Amino acid sequence: MLSVYEGFFSGGARIVHSDVVLGLQEGGQHHRVLSIHSEVHREATRQRMESDACYRSLTAAGVGVASLGRVFPASGDPAVFTGPELADTARATADADVILSLKEQPLRLLNQSGLPRRPVVVCLHRSDPENQGSALDELKAAIADGTVVACVCCAESTRAAYQAAGIPAELLHVIPNGVDLERFRPDPARRLALRTSLDIPADAPVVAFAARYDAMKNVPLFLRSARAWLDREPEGHVLMCGAGMTAANPGLDADIEAAFGAEQGPASRLHRLGVRHDMEHVYAAADVVALTSSWGEAAPLCLVEGMMCGAVPVATDVGDSAAIVAGHGFVTPPDPELIASAWSEAVASRTDLAPALEASRERFSRTRMIAAYAALIDGIHMAAGTRPSLPEPL
Repeated sequence: MLSVYEGFFSGGARIVHSDVVLGLQEGGQHHRVLSIHSEVHREATRQRMESDACYRSLTAAGVGVASLGRVFPASGDPAVFTGPELADTARATADADVILSLKEQPLRLLNQSGLPRRPVVVCLHRSDPENQGSALDELKAAIADGTVVACVCCAESTRAAYQAAGIPAELLHVIPNGVDLERFRPDPARRLALRTSLDIPADAPVVAFAARYDAMKNVPLFLRSARAWLDREPEGHVLMCGAGMTAANPGLDADIEAAFGAEQGPASRLHRLGVRHDMEHVYAAADVVALTSSWGEAAPLCLVEGMMCGAVPVATDVGDSAAIVAGHGFVTPPDPELIASAWSEAVASRTDLAPALEASRERFSRTRMIAAYAALIDGIHMAAGTRPSLPEPL
């Protein structure tokens, strides 16, 4: 098996896909990864492949990871590949029985002529296919020539959106996201340790926001909601995690100033934590896991991880968020005052909602997710039959 990544950078899709690769490897499949980029500059953050938590977990488990060595952004046409890059890709794909494409963007590489033909499964993690540049066209081209044989959708909203965009329904398979239930669980010791490290009292209400600094996440809406909530909750604290959620991001500085103005009292209880590799601690420390996205979400990983750690989810109605939150938390319109009210209600309801969160753990398990991926891949491999041999070099 070969997985092709656009690059290693912070985001839920890469976390989920890397965990799938690890789980399939644990189950006996042999996996390798090819990354188009070795370094990505985005969300006001320089993200090197070797520093990424997914890269480290894959290589530690014996999954080979190679890169074409590109840096993003770069000058030139991103869809034009050099001879050496295509040769490296041909070598990487030659031994694969099935190729997984993490989202549709790597298809601009896999669609290049002259590469070994292998069945490709595209793993889709958004609900706005027409907002992805040329990626939708690349996906349709790969389907038309028979390269893409299946698409895994992480949410029902993903399947509906891609079917509406013209992708054949029979190619779209929904496998909901799952998480490691041993890692993501309520833990009083983790809760206390994280709060202590940030000087947050043990009984203070805490809201966590795990998102990269991107327009789709609607950070300004989140900050206006945080201002309203911190005004009404004088003991409350807000945690912001993800790429770009640091004091080094001038865009975030401007957003905070716009939301809080000259009033620095509430802003002092806003903690910018950046990219964290201990999210199980962050979520365990929180009473609420918040999402204020405006578009593009499918099955937000933060909601699932937070819920499994005992935080009550409060989300805008984007993608499958409402279905994930149903019976476990609250769905809100994109209004700061209403969001702030929902956060307070979620804090007050945390004990009452705990049994429902506990009862839902099986539904969100990593084991269930990986078993579904394995069954789909095994079926595609069997249908493909014997892999054709490559022509001998001249």
